[in-house]
Amino acid sequence: MRKRTRARELALQALYQIDLRKDLADTEIDQFLEKESDDTGMFNFARDLVVGCRARLDEIDASIKEVAENWDIHRMAVLDRNILRLAVYELKYLEDVPPKVTINEGVELGKRFSTASSGAFINGILDRIKRELSGESDS
Repeated sequence: MRKRTRARELALQALYQIDLRKDLADTEIDQFLEKESDDTGMFNFARDLVVGCRARLDEIDASIKEVAENWDIHRMAVLDRNILRLAVYELKYLEDVPPKVTINEGVELGKRFSTASSGAFINGILDRIKRELSGESDS
């Protein structure tokens, strides 16, 4: 498994924990990532994803709400919601990751860790956000 793919998995697990346990301390997240990472680069990328998502959570959630028609973000499956947050953070704030890679990684995380329909759901939301960011129309 590629290091960035594994880092995304770790970041997803951390975001999931944070979503369920609002009182989770930064030190606990760092300890989890250190324990699960066997590479400094993997740890750093995972940590950057988690810290970035947490710092911009309101903006990220607003982007998701804007395109997720008939879906309240808090009623989405916890894993789907956090996969979307992770991918939206990458799409909006990480210029060194191509959007197609971000979307593909998000879809794969959904297929691997969530429900059978998560991949398609995640793909649809992320594709709309990518198009909005790039100024493309929905047609």
